[in-house]
Amino acid sequence: MPEPNDKAVAIVTGGALGIGFAIAEALAGRDLHVVIVDCAGAAEAAARLTAAGHRALGVAADVSSPEETRAAVAQAEAGFGRLDVLVNNAGIYSTLTPQPFDRIAPDEFRRVMEVNVLGVMLCCQAAVPAMRRGGGGRIVNISSGVAFKGNPLMAHYVASKGAVISLTRALATELGADNITVNSVAPGFTLSDGVNRNPVLVEGVKGPSLRNRVLARDMLPSDLVGAVAFFAGPDSAFITGQTLVVDGGAYFH
Repeated sequence: MPEPNDKAVAIVTGGALGIGFAIAEALAGRDLHVVIVDCAGAAEAAARLTAAGHRALGVAADVSSPEETRAAVAQAEAGFGRLDVLVNNAGIYSTLTPQPFDRIAPDEFRRVMEVNVLGVMLCCQAAVPAMRRGGGGRIVNISSGVAFKGNPLMAHYVASKGAVISLTRALATELGADNITVNSVAPGFTLSDGVNRNPVLVEGVKGPSLRNRVLARDMLPSDLVGAVAFFAGPDSAFITGQTLVVDGGAYFH
């Protein structure tokens, strides 16, 4: 991690809108340089941060592509000279339609796994060499509370987020010697931009989510950013391999 007077650099995947942009904006507000990686809208999102007085870069990339993830990290290093934080937020959820597991097409299941799990692995493979060169770093994976609850009608998504939690633990054991921490934040059902564009998803999930929360209100992207910033910053230096559930008290972990 950088010395106090240096600027840390963070990559946020899926950072063009919704939860990802909220995270990118929060890290920029904490004086980090931010690289937004997304398959669409990355440059525009980075321009919004730049207009607000932050240092930001947008990179178009598909996280399920080894070549594109490596190129994204290379652009981050070229633009800012280092890489300290990787937030693996990119994932497929808001475009999914809840349905029984035996109706999920193999191609849809495969694509969810490619983005939600393989994408995390590839981004870590691309980012870790840069972190090693800098003497350490922080990896924060966005998982989900569904991995603990086993929510019905989203078997592919639930399975993918369970894999992210397990991958978080495995990488933590491998990267501790490199002074790289690997942790996960597991949000509950969040009314992000993408989710609000899927009325079928909102109708099916919002009601049960509210009923199961101790804090019985909608969860917004802003509710998540503090936990991510904690794992991305110096106060979590001796924490690794952990998953923090942020869901208003729907699941106690």
